[in-house]
Formats: sequence, structure tokens, C-alpha cells
Amino acid sequence: MSSKREIWPGKPWPRGATFDGSGTNFAVYSQVATRVEVCLFDRADPTKEIERFDLPMSTEFVWHGYVPDLEPGTLYGLRVHGPYEPEKGHRCNPHKLLVDPYAKALHGEVDWKQPVFGYPLDHPKKDLMRDERDSAAGMPKGVVVSDFFDWGNDRRLDIPWRKTVIYEAHVRGLTMRHPGVPEHQRGTYAGLGSPVIIEHLQKLGVTAVELLPVHEFADDSFLNDKGLSNFWGYSTLNYFAPEQRYASRKTPGGAVAEFKSMVKALHAAGIEVILDVVYNHTCEGNHLGPTLSFKGIDNASYYWTMPEARHYLDFTGCGNSLNASNPQTARFIVDSLRYWVEEMHVDGFRFDLATVLGRSGKGGYDPNAPIFQIINQDPVLGRVKLIAEPWDVGLGGYQVGGFPSPWHEWNGKYRDALRKYWKGDENQAAEVGYRLTGSADLFAAARRRPQASINFVTAHDGFTLHDLVTYSSKHNEANGEHNRDGADDNQAWNCGVEGETDDTDIISLRERQKRNLLASLFLSTGVPMIVAGDEMGRTQQGNNNAYCQDNELSWVDWNLDKTRLDLLEFTRKLIQFRHGQPVLQRRRFFQGEHLWESEHKDLAWFRPDGSEMGPEDWQKPFVRSLAFLLGGDAIPTPDERGQRVSGDSLLVLLNAHHDTVTFTVPPPGEGGAWRLELYTADDKRGDEEMKPGKFEMAGRSLAVFRKPGSNNTP
Repeated sequence: MSSKREIWPGKPWPRGATFDGSGTNFAVYSQVATRVEVCLFDRADPTKEIERFDLPMSTEFVWHGYVPDLEPGTLYGLRVHGPYEPEKGHRCNPHKLLVDPYAKALHGEVDWKQPVFGYPLDHPKKDLMRDERDSAAGMPKGVVVSDFFDWGNDRRLDIPWRKTVIYEAHVRGLTMRHPGVPEHQRGTYAGLGSPVIIEHLQKLGVTAVELLPVHEFADDSFLNDKGLSNFWGYSTLNYFAPEQRYASRKTPGGAVAEFKSMVKALHAAGIEVILDVVYNHTCEGNHLGPTLSFKGIDNASYYWTMPEARHYLDFTGCGNSLNASNPQTARFIVDSLRYWVEEMHVDGFRFDLATVLGRSGKGGYDPNAPIFQIINQDPVLGRVKLIAEPWDVGLGGYQVGGFPSPWHEWNGKYRDALRKYWKGDENQAAEVGYRLTGSADLFAAARRRPQASINFVTAHDGFTLHDLVTYSSKHNEANGEHNRDGADDNQAWNCGVEGETDDTDIISLRERQKRNLLASLFLSTGVPMIVAGDEMGRTQQGNNNAYCQDNELSWVDWNLDKTRLDLLEFTRKLIQFRHGQPVLQRRRFFQGEHLWESEHKDLAWFRPDGSEMGPEDWQKPFVRSLAFLLGGDAIPTPDERGQRVSGDSLLVLLNAHHDTVTFTVPPPGEGGAWRLELYTADDKRGDEEMKPGKFEMAGRSLAVFRKPGSNNTP
């Protein structure tokens, strides 16, 4: 159906559908297209196409046109004409309605019962033949939106990395069961920005929420067939539109304003917003996947393909990989990131499978890859928090310590070391020593700082903290894959019984192990990250891959008994303690020396007998008990005014042995005494002055002693 509208030439920039107050400009990049159509749909019945027109101009492969009087709320999709030659990497099919990659909002979901695949599923040649059935009825539609929003005095918080504490959370999972969130707001952006959730975050002391994917994603058809859904959202369909299912406002485009309101509320509370983003693959899968957006617009530009072009290079295990080495794909990624910073006011990003971004040339990893240089030099993106998940599934994909400054990295070696140490594995002393003190072995050689390490014991992917000490094996039967999915190597220990138990001794040990792991995390040099609910003993009943569980298995339970309340209070005290200790916020690696004529070395390690550890001590396989002292008067970096920073000195005793170990406490130095700050074997003890001498450490416990200093906190 042709349009009777007057279509002006418009402009090739900005890309997407842009309302300027008088009309809407459309701009779509495709190097392979011979024609691009825009289709408009009925708001009352989004399956009904009401108008269609060509974009009249093409400038440097950007097809564009301007439609006067076309207003926000308009639903639209694209049809791209061009070659359907899968063996050459081209998959244009104008019979398939496509989502505009630059759409600012979407309305509707993918209906897998409709012909959304570019080829006939029952044809013997599969994807080599083009399917000519119209997919429009089964496709979400783009929404023309207005960028206007009253941000008031909202501003970027710019919380320094040394003061950052990250809280990884799922918009829906965090809020679905909270009784203080209005029922219609549970599971939504409005719910996350509600007063009760913000109060919890403030009392806890976290400075940033890191949200699991909120870009529009598609549920997988195989999950739908099993009555499950893609809860985590690592199956992106669009990189500009906020996920509509997390909006309490169900009108087209309503998610945009609601997301902005959430950010504004969190900022007002002093909390930054970091997005977990998936610029490594899309929901379109491999060569047999659906044609929803990129695949039908310019497949060969957006995706890595094999030399024979029909098949994809897959560095992700998800069927395809976005090719960030292509200039147009890199530009798209940067445009998306900049939009979320400038228009949505987010404060940073955690990049899922970030090694994919660094793939260049023939697919090898390059720390100087173009996309890294572009982002680092960008005046907007160069200032925000950038966090890499530094691995993918391709050859040479594990790159912890291999990203360029100013990137920060999830430190998987930290996670593994802390788990192994506290369950009592041998040969862990040297490894845990590096991890507790900032992982200098990974970052110092490249002149990066300790805050390059994002330290974590648990993440969304894997066991919760409670399950880590309750199960030794995964229990993923609910996922419908016969327990074959999820990691088998979890470095978990059930403390003697698999699953929940009434045995009070085992329960006590499990609670102590939780405190040990949390205390280690917040006493470590680097940036700590915890997962929503771990502070309250959340369980997934042993499921270590709950990506498809949009139910109470994944939702945070806010109904707390005394044991869970005690853990919450312990976690709050830990985070507040960290905020008050300059020695835990170091910006440079330790030297093991006296600085500023300090009383103590900046870092010293001790055996239980009180003697400093020598090189031979680190090599002994049975070393499970050790101590370290952080000199509060030996902090090398000055404050913002160039003044010396000093604070309390801390002595940390670690006993991962199963039995009691007697520690000889090193002398505190002149003019002061050690005070017991916390003891995980008895979380009620604290703020006790300790006499010089010996301290009996219960099996599997941690203690912190503090010698008060000047507390000139930076």
C-alpha cells in the first residue's frame, strides 16, 4: 500500500526515527540495500499495516526521508530490499518486517508462531531459499518517541572508583516480592526507583546498581515451548529501547520516561546506574535463526561471518557475534552507548563477553582494537564507568588483565581464589594473597590501578552466596535440560550435607562461611560487587543457571527470619566499615615498605606465630592460616588538595583451617592498641580493646583488628 503523504528528502543523521517537533526524520544504514521502505501500523491494532512509503534518498549508504506532521507514538517497521544470497552473506528479504536498530522504543513481542524466519522452515535447502510470507503480524514495532523529559537538577554523580560498591540486580527480580512496592509497580523501573528499594540500597551502603540487561530482548522460542522465558535478557533485539516488560506504563514508548524517572530517583539518593550490555551477539542466532533486524538490513556488515559467508563466526556460544571491527558496527555501538549516557543519564556499562569487542583481523583478540580506541577517546564515553567481562568462548578468549585502561574488569580469578581458599583447598596462599591486595600480578605491569579489578564472590551467573555454602553440585532440573546446563566447576562446598538441613552445627558453619566470604570481599583492595539478595541469604535452591526462571526461584525474598536479618546487618556494617577506612580505598598497589616515615609498612604478611612470611611460606601447600597488616599511615596518594591521607591501621587474621589456630598478634606500635572490629565466628563481638599476645581463631573464621589513626579520609 503506497503512502499519500509528502515525503521530503530528510537527512542521513541522526539515524533512526527522530521527531523534531514538526515531523519525523528516518535514517537507516545499509550498504547492501537497493530500496528501504517504512511501514506504519495502527496503534489500536499493531498487526495492521496502514501505510507504506520509500525512503527517497541514499547518502553514503544511509537511506533517509522526512515525514511532516508524523508525531510521537507512531508505530513503524522497516522492509529492506536487496540480495538474498546467504552464501555471500546477504539476507535481505522485504517480506520480513524488521526492527529499526536505532528505534528508541518498541511495542509488542516476537510471535514465534508467525513466519519470522527468512527462509521456509520445511524446505530441504533451509536458509538458501527465501520465504515470501509476511512476518509483520509477529513482529514488535518501533515507536517514534519524544526525547523531552524534565531532568530537573539531575547530574552525573562521578563517584570515584575507590569509593564504589556495586550491587548487581535484576529490575524484576529485585522488586517482585517486596511488600512495600505498590503491586502495580512490582517488577518495573518504577518499583526499582520506589522509596522502599532506595532506602534498602542506602542503608546497605552501595553506591551503584548494575542492572542485568534492560535493552529490548526476545524470548527464545525453545523456552516458550517449555513454558519458560528468557529472564536474564541476554538475547538483545534492540540496543536503544528500554525493555518494555519492565515498565508499569504499557502505552507505546512509556518505558522510556519510566526508565528516566528511575535513574533520576536513584541519582537523587546518591546511587549510580550501570547497565549490563550485550554488544557481543543478538537474538537472531545462527544462519538458521530468525530475521528480525540486523540480519535483514545488512547481515555482512553487522556480523562476523565465516570465509564462505553463509555461516557465522561464533565467539559467544549463541550462534552469532557482532563485528565491532566493522566501522559501521562500531559506530552503531558507540551511538547506542552515547544515547544511554546523554539521553538516559546512565553512569556506566558492564560489557557482557567483552572480549568479542576486541576481536579484529581474522578474529583474534587485540587490546588496541578500534572499538576500544573509539570509546576511550570519546568525550562522553571516556568519562563513564567501563567494566569488561573479560572473556568469551572463542580461542584465546580468557583475557583477565588484558583490557586497556581505563577499562575495569570482572576478576574471575578473584572469585575462584576466594572460594577455593575458604573451602580449605591446598596451595591457595599465594593466589589468595594476590587477590586480596588488588591483583597486582594481573594489572600492575600495564600500569593499571588496583581499582581495575572488580572483585566478586558471586554473580547472577552461578550459585548465590547461600547456595555456594549449601550445595556442592548444581541442581538445575527446573530448567528442563536434565541438569546438563550451567557450570559444573563451581568451587562450592556444602559444609557436609547437600541442600537445606536442620543440623544446627552445619547451619552455623554455613553462616560463618558466608560472613567469611563477605568480609574478605569488603576488606580486599579493588572494587567490590555483591549480588542482590546475597546480603539476605537468598537461595535459588541449588540452581546455578536460573536464566529462564522468571518466578520465585529468581525473585528476591524479602520475608526475613532472624538468621537472614543478622546477615543483612552484618553486611551493612561491613560496607560502612569499608567506606570509613582510607586504607581499603588505595589507588596504588602495595610496595611492602614504610612510606611517609610510617609506623607500619603499607602491607605486611604474617604467619600465625607472628613472624613475617618469607618466600618459602607462600609455597607450602598446607598454608591455610595467615594474617596481613595494612598500614593506615602508609597510604602513598594524597587527597584532592594534595594533603597526606592517613587513617586506621588494620590487621586481618584468616583461618581457613577446619580447626582452631592460635595467632600471635603483632604489636600495634606506639601510642595505641588493637581493637577487635569483627570476628566471623561470633558476629556479636566487636569494638573490644585487645591486649597484646595471642588470639584463638576458631576453625574457618576471620577477624579484623583496628588501630585508630588520624582518619583523614580522602
